[in-house]
Amino acid sequence: MAEWKKNDRIQVIIEDLSETGEGIGKTDGFTWFIKDTVIGDQVEAKAMKVKKNYGFAHLEQIIKPSESRITPLCPVAKQCGGCQLQSMSYEEELRYKERKIYGNITRIGGFKDVPMLPIMGMDEPWRYRNKAQFPWGVDKDGRPVAGFYAGRTHAIIGCEDCLLGVEENREVLGHIKAHMERYHLAPYDESTHKGLIRHTLIRKGFQTGELMVCQVINGNQLPHSEELVKSLLEIPGMASISLNVNKEQTNVILGNKVENLFGPGYITDYIGSVQYRISPLSFYQVNPVQTKKLYETALEYAGLTGGETVWDLYCGIGTISLFLAQKAKKVYGVEIVPQAIDDARENARLNGIENAEFFVGKAEEVLPEQFEKNQVYADVIVVDPPRKGCDEKCLETIVKMAPKRVVYVSCDSATLARDLKYLAERGYELVQVRGCDMFPWTTHVETVILMTRCY
Repeated sequence: MAEWKKNDRIQVIIEDLSETGEGIGKTDGFTWFIKDTVIGDQVEAKAMKVKKNYGFAHLEQIIKPSESRITPLCPVAKQCGGCQLQSMSYEEELRYKERKIYGNITRIGGFKDVPMLPIMGMDEPWRYRNKAQFPWGVDKDGRPVAGFYAGRTHAIIGCEDCLLGVEENREVLGHIKAHMERYHLAPYDESTHKGLIRHTLIRKGFQTGELMVCQVINGNQLPHSEELVKSLLEIPGMASISLNVNKEQTNVILGNKVENLFGPGYITDYIGSVQYRISPLSFYQVNPVQTKKLYETALEYAGLTGGETVWDLYCGIGTISLFLAQKAKKVYGVEIVPQAIDDARENARLNGIENAEFFVGKAEEVLPEQFEKNQVYADVIVVDPPRKGCDEKCLETIVKMAPKRVVYVSCDSATLARDLKYLAERGYELVQVRGCDMFPWTTHVETVILMTRCY
């Protein structure tokens, strides 16, 4: 193997992408990671950092572009970094995501044959996000600007019309910017902790068309807020306007205090025939089109006939629980965030669903307690954990409760693979795996799997 050092020039063909979207190429068995490249590109790059078996290089030129290379639609795709895959065709992106799931399940999970169905992609992979959070800053002329943080920094790239977000975002930001200029309201500056206007959170109900604006401020009040309300109400669909107070020196976007300026304090939306109430602080899936496909798949895998008891762990505002309740005898949902459980109970009431019950707490604590104290059992257990996967105590209890089926919805196929291995070693068989592309043009991919108990 050749000895590489910093500033060496290399030529390499990109064979794959890393978890974070960097191109991966090899020279004599030595692995290089090169940003801004696409699978199939032949490139020249300059070594920036060299380790024993791998190195990072800076793209100098594309000698021969990949057949999958396309021109990004978004003018700031490269600086913003929110979409890591905009230079790659959508077909190639879906293939990459399938390989990523398959690779993790075989490599980390140790499964030999993976029963995979084709990934669920989007017909229209743009404008799919029902939620956007824009930080405010100043441009080089000192005028207010909204946009996104450049990769790994807190420098704002001006972008008031992200192509993943809805078209109304630009209008909303235009009205807020005009208000800031009219009344000389300064954008928040992280380094000095001065300035009033922090982030603007915008949400849209895709089925109802209802819009929500929540303005985050570094203070207790917004000067001339009634003027801003009047101006925002010119936008069709505007249903809820509120202020969120966040005076902390933190990179957490929302504070806990919400002041309602207009409307009921929430908007509603549907996934399938289930209605959900969404307040500024609610967690709600950001891609409603794909969420419907994901949940319908989870429901199909649960194989409900009407007589089952189902546990939904990490249930959030009850999005999956209420979907399952339409076909189950009884659903129990567990979630650590008390406010999410309030929303879940409210959403059950809203839909007239009476066979769903919700618990506040950690899944790994509530489940064993209910199982051991109250002898609660489960025919089906559905889990949709955070990126870090399921807690081992939670997996242990699932095995003890011995449901016939386990449906696992995952946003990280690496921790999914680890958890599947645990269940497979304790009597469960992997029956179905399917990817769902919730976040086109990024490296993230959701996976839904079914495991059944071997008798």
